[in-house]
Amino acid sequence: MKSYSIKELLTKQPVGDSVEVNGWVKTFRSNRFIALNDGSTIHNLQCVVDFENADEALLKQVTTGAALKISGTLVESQGKGQTVEIQATAIFVHGTADPETYPIQPKKHSLEFLREKAHLRVRTNTFSAVMRVRSTLSFAIHSYFQQNGFYYMHAPIITGSDAEGAGEMFRVSTLDAKKPPVDENGEVDFTEDFFGKETNLTVSGQLEAETYAMALGKVYTFGPTFRAENSNTSRHLAEFWMIEPEVAFNDLAANMDLAEDFIKWIIQYVLDHCKDDLEFLEGRLSDEEKTKPQNERSEMTLLEKLKFVVENNFKRVSYTEAIDILRNSNPNKKKKFQYLIEEWGADLQSEHERYLVEKHFKCPVILFDYPANIKAFYMRLNEDGKTVRAMDVLFPGIGEIVGGSQREERLDVLQQKIKALDIDEKELWWYLDLRRFGTAVHSGFGLGFERMVQFVTGMGNIRDVIPYPRTPQNAEF
Repeated sequence: MKSYSIKELLTKQPVGDSVEVNGWVKTFRSNRFIALNDGSTIHNLQCVVDFENADEALLKQVTTGAALKISGTLVESQGKGQTVEIQATAIFVHGTADPETYPIQPKKHSLEFLREKAHLRVRTNTFSAVMRVRSTLSFAIHSYFQQNGFYYMHAPIITGSDAEGAGEMFRVSTLDAKKPPVDENGEVDFTEDFFGKETNLTVSGQLEAETYAMALGKVYTFGPTFRAENSNTSRHLAEFWMIEPEVAFNDLAANMDLAEDFIKWIIQYVLDHCKDDLEFLEGRLSDEEKTKPQNERSEMTLLEKLKFVVENNFKRVSYTEAIDILRNSNPNKKKKFQYLIEEWGADLQSEHERYLVEKHFKCPVILFDYPANIKAFYMRLNEDGKTVRAMDVLFPGIGEIVGGSQREERLDVLQQKIKALDIDEKELWWYLDLRRFGTAVHSGFGLGFERMVQFVTGMGNIRDVIPYPRTPQNAEF
Protein backbone atom coordinates (compact mmCIF):
# COMPACT_ATOMS: atom_id res chain seq x y z
CA MET A 1 0.00 0.00 0.00
CA LYS A 2 1.47 3.35 -1.06
CA SER A 3 1.94 6.12 1.51
CA TYR A 4 0.98 9.62 0.34
CA SER A 5 1.12 13.14 1.72
CA ILE A 6 -2.28 14.81 2.07
CA LYS A 7 -1.30 17.36 -0.56
CA GLU A 8 -0.59 14.54 -3.02
CA LEU A 9 -3.93 12.85 -2.31
CA LEU A 10 -5.87 16.08 -2.78
CA THR A 11 -4.11 16.99 -6.03
CA LYS A 12 -3.43 13.63 -7.71
CA GLN A 13 -6.61 12.03 -6.36
CA PRO A 14 -5.95 8.33 -7.15
CA VAL A 15 -9.62 7.48 -6.52
CA GLY A 16 -10.22 3.78 -5.91
CA ASP A 17 -6.66 3.10 -4.78
CA SER A 18 -5.71 1.66 -1.43
CA VAL A 19 -3.69 4.38 0.29
CA GLU A 20 -1.90 5.12 3.54
CA VAL A 21 -1.54 8.54 5.13
CA ASN A 22 0.07 9.89 8.32
CA GLY A 23 -0.84 13.07 10.16
CA TRP A 24 -2.27 14.78 13.22
CA VAL A 25 -5.92 14.90 14.17
CA LYS A 26 -7.52 18.32 13.78
CA THR A 27 -11.01 17.22 14.79
CA PHE A 28 -12.95 14.00 15.32
CA ARG A 29 -16.72 14.36 14.84
CA SER A 30 -19.56 11.99 15.64
CA ASN A 31 -17.09 9.21 16.39
CA ARG A 32 -16.90 8.86 12.61
CA PHE A 33 -15.19 11.76 10.77
CA ILE A 34 -11.47 12.40 11.34
CA ALA A 35 -10.03 15.62 9.90
CA LEU A 36 -6.34 14.80 9.40
CA ASN A 37 -3.51 17.20 8.53
CA ASP A 38 0.16 16.43 7.92
CA GLY A 39 1.50 19.94 7.30
CA SER A 40 1.85 19.52 3.54
CA THR A 41 -1.17 21.76 2.82
CA ILE A 42 -3.62 24.07 4.55
CA HIS A 43 -6.38 21.59 3.69
CA ASN A 44 -7.37 18.65 5.88
CA LEU A 45 -8.19 15.16 4.61
CA GLN A 46 -11.43 13.62 5.85
CA CYS A 47 -11.11 10.02 6.95
CA VAL A 48 -14.37 8.15 7.55
CA VAL A 49 -14.36 5.49 10.27
CA ASP A 50 -16.73 2.50 10.41
CA PHE A 51 -17.25 3.17 14.11
CA GLU A 52 -19.79 0.36 14.58
CA ASN A 53 -17.08 -2.18 13.85
CA ALA A 54 -14.12 -0.23 15.26
CA ASP A 55 -12.33 -0.90 18.53
CA GLU A 56 -13.87 1.43 21.10
CA ALA A 57 -10.61 1.74 23.06
CA LEU A 58 -8.82 2.76 19.87
CA LEU A 59 -11.39 5.44 19.02
CA LYS A 60 -10.96 6.99 22.48
CA GLN A 61 -7.32 7.67 21.55
CA VAL A 62 -8.37 9.62 18.43
CA THR A 63 -8.33 13.12 19.93
CA THR A 64 -7.19 16.51 18.64
CA GLY A 65 -3.40 16.50 18.34
CA ALA A 66 -2.97 12.72 18.25
CA ALA A 67 -0.66 11.36 15.54
CA LEU A 68 -2.21 8.63 13.36
CA LYS A 69 -1.50 6.38 10.43
CA ILE A 70 -4.69 5.66 8.49
CA SER A 71 -5.03 3.06 5.77
CA GLY A 72 -8.01 2.70 3.47
CA THR A 73 -9.55 3.39 0.09
CA LEU A 74 -9.63 6.86 -1.45
CA VAL A 75 -13.16 7.56 -2.70
CA GLU A 76 -15.14 10.53 -3.98
CA SER A 77 -16.63 12.35 -1.02
CA GLN A 78 -20.37 12.17 -0.40
CA GLY A 79 -20.36 15.25 1.85
CA LYS A 80 -19.62 18.93 1.33
CA GLY A 81 -16.25 20.58 1.85
CA GLN A 82 -13.98 18.04 0.16
CA THR A 83 -13.76 16.24 -3.18
CA VAL A 84 -12.23 13.01 -1.85
CA GLU A 85 -12.00 11.18 1.46
CA ILE A 86 -10.57 7.96 2.84
CA GLN A 87 -12.82 5.11 3.85
CA ALA A 88 -10.60 3.93 6.72
CA THR A 89 -9.91 0.21 7.09
CA ALA A 90 -7.13 0.48 9.70
CA ILE A 91 -5.98 3.09 12.22
CA PHE A 92 -2.63 3.06 13.98
CA VAL A 93 -1.99 5.53 16.81
CA HIS A 94 1.60 6.82 16.68
CA GLY A 95 1.10 9.05 19.69
CA THR A 96 -1.83 10.19 21.82
CA ALA A 97 -2.63 13.77 22.93
CA ASP A 98 -4.46 14.16 26.23
CA PRO A 99 -7.43 16.50 25.55
CA GLU A 100 -7.21 17.77 29.15
CA THR A 101 -3.66 19.10 28.69
CA TYR A 102 -3.10 19.54 24.91
CA PRO A 103 -3.22 23.34 24.48
CA ILE A 104 -4.01 23.62 20.74
CA GLN A 105 -7.68 22.66 20.84
CA PRO A 106 -10.00 23.40 17.86
CA LYS A 107 -10.99 26.91 18.91
CA LYS A 108 -9.72 30.44 18.31
CA HIS A 109 -6.49 31.18 20.18
CA SER A 110 -4.93 34.63 20.54
CA LEU A 111 -1.55 35.20 18.88
CA GLU A 112 -0.15 36.18 22.28
CA PHE A 113 -1.18 32.82 23.75
CA LEU A 114 0.29 30.97 20.78
CA ARG A 115 3.65 32.76 21.20
CA GLU A 116 3.83 31.10 24.63
CA LYS A 117 3.31 27.76 22.84
CA ALA A 118 5.70 28.45 19.97
CA HIS A 119 6.73 24.78 19.87
CA LEU A 120 3.13 23.79 19.04
CA ARG A 121 1.70 26.86 17.29
CA VAL A 122 2.80 25.66 13.86
CA ARG A 123 0.04 23.02 14.16
CA THR A 124 -2.54 25.81 13.75
CA ASN A 125 -3.74 26.77 10.29
CA THR A 126 -2.37 30.31 10.59
CA PHE A 127 1.17 29.34 11.54
CA SER A 128 1.43 26.36 9.23
CA ALA A 129 0.44 28.68 6.36
CA VAL A 130 2.91 31.37 7.43
CA MET A 131 5.78 28.90 7.74
CA ARG A 132 5.08 27.27 4.37
CA VAL A 133 5.11 30.73 2.79
CA ARG A 134 8.34 31.53 4.65
CA SER A 135 9.96 28.38 3.28
CA THR A 136 8.82 29.11 -0.27
CA LEU A 137 9.99 32.71 -0.05
CA SER A 138 13.40 31.55 1.15
CA PHE A 139 13.70 29.19 -1.82
CA ALA A 140 12.57 31.98 -4.17
CA ILE A 141 15.35 34.27 -2.90
CA HIS A 142 18.04 31.68 -3.57
CA SER A 143 16.48 30.85 -6.95
CA TYR A 144 16.48 34.49 -8.08
CA PHE A 145 20.12 35.08 -7.25
CA GLN A 146 21.32 31.72 -8.57
CA GLN A 147 19.51 32.31 -11.86
CA ASN A 148 21.05 35.77 -12.17
CA GLY A 149 24.71 34.89 -11.77
CA PHE A 150 25.16 35.63 -8.06
CA TYR A 151 27.33 33.55 -5.74
CA TYR A 152 26.07 32.70 -2.24
CA MET A 153 28.51 33.86 0.42
CA HIS A 154 28.41 32.90 4.10
CA ALA A 155 29.34 36.03 6.04
CA PRO A 156 30.75 35.50 9.55
CA ILE A 157 28.33 35.56 12.48
CA ILE A 158 31.06 36.53 14.95
CA THR A 159 32.70 39.84 14.07
CA GLY A 160 34.98 42.53 15.45
CA SER A 161 33.36 45.32 13.44
CA ASP A 162 30.03 47.15 13.66
CA ALA A 163 28.83 47.69 10.09
CA GLU A 164 25.98 49.99 11.05
CA GLY A 165 27.78 52.09 13.66
CA ALA A 166 24.78 51.51 15.90
CA GLY A 167 26.64 50.13 18.90
CA GLU A 168 23.71 47.89 19.93
CA MET A 169 25.46 44.55 19.64
CA PHE A 170 25.61 41.26 21.54
CA ARG A 171 29.08 40.56 22.94
CA VAL A 172 30.70 37.17 22.33
CA SER A 173 33.06 36.26 25.14
CA THR A 174 34.47 33.37 27.15
CA LEU A 175 35.76 35.63 29.94
CA ASP A 176 34.51 35.05 33.49
CA ALA A 177 31.46 37.31 33.76
CA LYS A 178 31.96 37.76 37.50
CA LYS A 179 35.71 38.32 37.51
CA PRO A 180 36.97 39.32 34.06
CA PRO A 181 40.69 40.15 33.69
CA VAL A 182 41.45 43.90 33.72
CA ASP A 183 44.32 45.97 32.31
CA GLU A 184 46.31 48.69 34.09
CA ASN A 185 43.48 51.19 33.46
CA GLY A 186 40.92 48.95 35.16
CA GLU A 187 39.23 48.15 31.83
CA VAL A 188 38.28 44.61 30.79
CA ASP A 189 41.34 43.06 29.13
CA PHE A 190 39.95 41.47 25.95
CA THR A 191 43.42 40.33 24.86
CA GLU A 192 42.82 37.40 27.22
CA ASP A 193 39.47 36.61 25.61
CA PHE A 194 38.99 33.70 23.17
CA PHE A 195 39.60 35.81 20.04
CA GLY A 196 42.13 38.15 21.69
CA LYS A 197 39.88 41.14 21.10
CA GLU A 198 36.33 42.33 21.75
CA THR A 199 33.91 40.52 19.44
CA ASN A 200 30.16 40.58 18.85
CA LEU A 201 27.37 38.88 16.96
CA THR A 202 27.04 40.49 13.55
CA VAL A 203 24.46 43.17 12.71
CA SER A 204 25.13 42.78 8.98
CA GLY A 205 27.18 40.75 6.52
CA GLN A 206 27.51 43.71 4.17
CA LEU A 207 31.14 44.73 4.72
CA GLU A 208 32.37 41.17 4.25
CA ALA A 209 30.09 40.72 1.22
CA GLU A 210 31.68 43.80 -0.36
CA THR A 211 35.09 42.11 -0.21
CA TYR A 212 33.74 39.11 -2.11
CA ALA A 213 31.85 41.22 -4.65
CA MET A 214 35.17 42.89 -5.48
CA ALA A 215 36.49 39.51 -6.59
CA LEU A 216 33.46 37.44 -7.67
CA GLY A 217 31.45 40.32 -9.15
CA LYS A 218 27.98 39.46 -7.81
CA VAL A 219 27.40 37.90 -4.39
CA TYR A 220 24.66 37.70 -1.79
CA THR A 221 24.44 36.75 1.86
CA PHE A 222 21.38 35.24 3.50
CA GLY A 223 21.94 34.57 7.16
CA PRO A 224 21.11 35.44 10.77
CA THR A 225 21.90 38.90 12.14
CA PHE A 226 21.53 40.32 15.63
CA ARG A 227 20.59 43.65 17.22
CA ALA A 228 20.67 44.29 20.96
CA GLU A 229 18.22 47.20 20.90
CA ASN A 230 15.86 47.05 23.87
CA SER A 231 12.87 47.37 21.57
CA ASN A 232 9.53 45.69 22.23
CA THR A 233 7.67 46.85 19.11
CA SER A 234 5.82 44.68 16.59
CA ARG A 235 8.57 45.49 14.04
CA HIS A 236 11.75 44.46 15.89
CA LEU A 237 13.53 41.20 16.71
CA ALA A 238 16.87 40.64 18.42
CA GLU A 239 17.66 37.79 15.98
CA PHE A 240 16.50 37.94 12.38
CA TRP A 241 17.59 36.98 8.87
CA MET A 242 19.02 39.35 6.29
CA ILE A 243 19.46 39.14 2.52
CA GLU A 244 22.33 41.33 1.31
CA PRO A 245 23.39 41.36 -2.35
CA GLU A 246 26.56 43.26 -3.33
CA VAL A 247 27.48 43.94 -6.96
CA ALA A 248 30.76 45.26 -8.36
CA PHE A 249 30.46 47.99 -11.04
CA ASN A 250 26.80 48.74 -10.13
CA ASP A 251 25.91 52.37 -9.46
CA LEU A 252 22.87 53.60 -7.52
CA ALA A 253 20.53 53.43 -10.55
CA ALA A 254 21.52 49.80 -11.23
CA ASN A 255 21.09 49.04 -7.52
CA MET A 256 17.53 50.38 -7.62
CA ASP A 257 16.83 48.32 -10.76
CA LEU A 258 18.10 45.19 -9.01
CA ALA A 259 16.04 45.78 -5.86
CA GLU A 260 12.83 46.33 -7.83
CA ASP A 261 13.33 43.32 -10.08
CA PHE A 262 14.29 41.07 -7.16
CA ILE A 263 11.30 42.06 -5.01
CA LYS A 264 8.79 41.65 -7.83
CA TRP A 265 10.23 38.26 -8.81
CA ILE A 266 10.12 36.71 -5.34
CA ILE A 267 6.60 38.00 -4.60
CA GLN A 268 5.35 36.66 -7.93
CA TYR A 269 6.98 33.32 -7.12
CA VAL A 270 5.01 33.10 -3.88
CA LEU A 271 1.80 34.12 -5.67
CA ASP A 272 2.40 31.27 -8.13
CA HIS A 273 3.34 28.61 -5.56
CA CYS A 274 1.37 29.41 -2.36
CA LYS A 275 -2.13 30.08 -3.67
CA ASP A 276 -4.03 28.09 -1.02
CA ASP A 277 -2.03 29.46 1.91
CA LEU A 278 -2.30 33.06 0.67
CA GLU A 279 -6.06 32.73 0.20
CA PHE A 280 -6.37 31.42 3.76
CA LEU A 281 -4.18 34.24 5.12
CA GLU A 282 -6.16 36.79 3.13
CA GLY A 283 -9.38 35.55 4.78
CA ARG A 284 -7.75 35.67 8.20
CA LEU A 285 -6.55 39.25 7.59
CA SER A 286 -9.98 40.29 6.31
CA ASP A 287 -11.58 39.05 9.54
CA GLU A 288 -8.94 40.91 11.57
CA GLU A 289 -9.53 44.14 9.63
CA LYS A 290 -13.24 44.06 10.48
CA THR A 291 -12.38 44.49 14.16
CA LYS A 292 -10.51 47.76 13.49
CA PRO A 293 -12.02 51.26 13.24
CA GLN A 294 -12.93 52.14 9.64
CA ASN A 295 -10.12 54.70 9.24
CA GLU A 296 -7.48 52.11 10.26
CA ARG A 297 -8.58 49.43 7.80
CA SER A 298 -6.46 48.66 4.75
CA GLU A 299 -7.94 49.69 1.43
CA MET A 300 -6.54 46.52 -0.18
CA THR A 301 -6.87 42.81 0.53
CA LEU A 302 -3.68 40.80 1.02
CA LEU A 303 -3.59 39.50 -2.56
CA GLU A 304 -4.37 42.97 -3.92
CA LYS A 305 -1.44 44.35 -1.93
CA LEU A 306 0.93 41.72 -3.33
CA LYS A 307 -0.26 42.29 -6.89
CA PHE A 308 0.00 46.06 -6.29
CA VAL A 309 3.76 45.64 -5.75
CA VAL A 310 4.27 43.22 -8.64
CA GLU A 311 2.21 45.17 -11.19
CA ASN A 312 3.31 48.77 -10.46
CA ASN A 313 6.57 50.41 -11.41
CA PHE A 314 8.32 51.69 -8.30
CA LYS A 315 8.32 55.48 -8.21
CA ARG A 316 11.81 56.94 -7.71
CA VAL A 317 11.87 60.11 -5.66
CA SER A 318 14.74 62.06 -4.11
CA TYR A 319 14.72 62.61 -0.36
CA THR A 320 14.57 66.38 -1.01
CA GLU A 321 11.44 66.05 -3.15
CA ALA A 322 9.86 63.73 -0.57
CA ILE A 323 10.50 66.25 2.23
CA ASP A 324 8.74 68.97 0.20
CA ILE A 325 5.75 66.67 -0.41
CA LEU A 326 5.53 65.72 3.27
CA ARG A 327 6.02 69.27 4.55
CA ASN A 328 3.11 70.47 2.40
CA SER A 329 0.87 67.46 3.02
CA ASN A 330 -2.47 67.76 4.86
CA PRO A 331 -1.44 65.40 7.71
CA ASN A 332 1.61 67.59 8.35
CA LYS A 333 -0.24 70.91 8.07
CA LYS A 334 -3.07 69.66 10.29
CA LYS A 335 -0.54 68.13 12.73
CA LYS A 336 -1.89 64.60 12.21
CA PHE A 337 1.60 63.13 11.90
CA GLN A 338 3.08 62.02 15.21
CA TYR A 339 6.44 63.36 13.97
CA LEU A 340 5.96 66.65 12.12
CA ILE A 341 8.20 67.40 9.14
CA GLU A 342 9.56 70.90 9.59
CA GLU A 343 12.93 71.00 7.86
CA TRP A 344 15.26 69.23 5.44
CA GLY A 345 17.42 66.68 7.22
CA ALA A 346 14.67 65.00 9.25
CA ASP A 347 14.86 61.22 9.56
CA LEU A 348 11.66 59.83 8.02
CA GLN A 349 9.39 57.67 10.17
CA SER A 350 7.12 54.81 9.10
CA GLU A 351 4.07 57.14 9.01
CA HIS A 352 5.82 59.40 6.47
CA GLU A 353 6.96 56.50 4.32
CA ARG A 354 3.46 55.00 4.26
CA TYR A 355 1.90 58.36 3.37
CA LEU A 356 4.16 58.62 0.31
CA VAL A 357 3.30 55.08 -0.83
CA GLU A 358 -0.37 54.78 0.10
CA LYS A 359 -1.72 58.32 -0.23
CA HIS A 360 0.52 60.42 -2.45
CA PHE A 361 2.06 58.21 -5.16
CA LYS A 362 -0.20 55.14 -4.70
CA CYS A 363 2.60 52.77 -5.70
CA PRO A 364 5.81 51.43 -4.15
CA VAL A 365 8.43 54.17 -3.79
CA ILE A 366 12.23 54.22 -3.85
CA LEU A 367 13.66 57.22 -2.01
CA PHE A 368 17.27 58.15 -2.80
CA ASP A 369 19.98 60.74 -2.03
CA TYR A 370 19.49 61.06 1.72
CA PRO A 371 21.31 63.53 4.00
CA ALA A 372 24.75 62.17 4.82
CA ASN A 373 24.40 62.76 8.55
CA ILE A 374 21.48 60.30 8.94
CA LYS A 375 23.09 57.49 6.94
CA ALA A 376 26.01 55.09 7.45
CA PHE A 377 29.67 55.99 6.85
CA TYR A 378 30.14 53.61 3.89
CA MET A 379 27.62 55.34 1.57
CA ARG A 380 29.06 57.32 -1.35
CA LEU A 381 29.09 61.06 -0.83
CA ASN A 382 27.41 63.05 -3.61
CA GLU A 383 29.04 66.03 -5.28
CA ASP A 384 26.90 68.41 -3.21
CA GLY A 385 28.83 67.29 -0.12
CA LYS A 386 25.68 66.93 1.99
CA THR A 387 23.82 63.91 0.56
CA VAL A 388 24.82 60.30 -0.05
CA ARG A 389 23.79 57.79 -2.70
CA ALA A 390 21.46 55.91 -0.39
CA MET A 391 18.16 54.29 -1.32
CA ASP A 392 15.19 52.90 0.62
CA VAL A 393 12.35 50.88 -0.89
CA LEU A 394 8.98 51.73 0.70
CA PHE A 395 5.95 49.41 0.72
CA PRO A 396 2.27 49.86 1.58
CA GLY A 397 1.37 48.98 5.15
CA ILE A 398 4.98 48.56 6.24
CA GLY A 399 7.12 51.52 5.15
CA GLU A 400 10.80 50.76 4.56
CA ILE A 401 11.49 47.17 3.53
CA VAL A 402 14.87 47.58 1.79
CA GLY A 403 17.79 49.86 2.57
CA GLY A 404 20.86 50.15 0.37
CA SER A 405 23.38 52.42 -1.29
CA GLN A 406 26.18 52.91 -3.72
CA ARG A 407 29.26 52.33 -1.56
CA GLU A 408 32.01 54.91 -1.12
CA GLU A 409 34.81 53.66 -3.38
CA ARG A 410 37.23 56.59 -2.91
CA LEU A 411 39.87 55.86 -0.26
CA ASP A 412 40.49 59.48 0.79
CA VAL A 413 36.78 60.28 1.18
CA LEU A 414 36.11 57.08 3.15
CA GLN A 415 39.05 57.80 5.46
CA GLN A 416 37.73 61.32 6.12
CA LYS A 417 34.25 59.96 6.96
CA ILE A 418 35.68 57.29 9.30
CA LYS A 419 37.79 59.92 11.08
CA ALA A 420 34.84 62.33 11.42
CA LEU A 421 32.77 59.59 13.06
CA ASP A 422 35.63 58.66 15.41
CA ILE A 423 35.75 55.07 14.08
CA ASP A 424 39.10 53.32 14.64
CA GLU A 425 40.67 52.99 11.18
CA LYS A 426 42.74 50.02 12.39
CA GLU A 427 39.53 48.02 12.89
CA LEU A 428 38.65 48.49 9.19
CA TRP A 429 42.09 48.12 7.60
CA TRP A 430 40.86 45.23 5.47
CA TYR A 431 37.78 47.18 4.31
CA LEU A 432 39.98 50.14 3.32
CA ASP A 433 42.24 47.76 1.34
CA LEU A 434 39.36 47.33 -1.12
CA ARG A 435 39.83 51.01 -1.96
CA ARG A 436 43.62 50.66 -2.19
CA PHE A 437 43.72 47.69 -4.51
CA GLY A 438 41.49 47.76 -7.59
CA THR A 439 38.72 49.97 -6.28
CA ALA A 440 35.60 50.42 -8.39
CA VAL A 441 32.02 51.62 -8.14
CA HIS A 442 29.91 49.01 -6.32
CA SER A 443 26.50 48.87 -4.65
CA GLY A 444 24.22 46.70 -2.57
CA PHE A 445 21.24 46.59 -0.28
CA GLY A 446 19.77 44.75 2.69
CA LEU A 447 16.33 43.18 2.95
CA GLY A 448 15.08 42.06 6.35
CA PHE A 449 13.64 38.63 5.60
CA GLU A 450 11.05 38.70 8.38
CA ARG A 451 9.78 42.08 7.19
CA MET A 452 9.19 40.55 3.77
CA VAL A 453 7.50 37.47 5.25
CA GLN A 454 5.33 39.82 7.31
CA PHE A 455 4.33 41.76 4.20
CA VAL A 456 3.58 38.65 2.12
CA THR A 457 1.54 36.91 4.85
CA GLY A 458 -0.24 39.99 6.23
CA MET A 459 0.80 39.20 9.79
CA GLY A 460 0.76 42.27 12.03
CA ASN A 461 3.58 41.30 14.40
CA ILE A 462 7.07 40.28 13.30
CA ARG A 463 7.22 37.76 16.18
CA ASP A 464 4.65 35.67 14.31
CA VAL A 465 6.70 35.12 11.14
CA ILE A 466 9.82 33.52 12.67
CA PRO A 467 9.72 30.08 14.33
CA TYR A 468 11.13 31.16 17.70
CA PRO A 469 11.23 34.95 18.23
CA ARG A 470 14.10 36.40 20.23
CA THR A 471 13.10 39.66 21.92
CA PRO A 472 14.01 41.54 25.13
CA GLN A 473 13.45 39.27 28.16
CA ASN A 474 12.52 36.35 25.91
CA ALA A 475 14.77 33.54 24.71
CA GLU A 476 12.38 30.66 25.39
CA PHE A 477 12.58 27.38 23.44
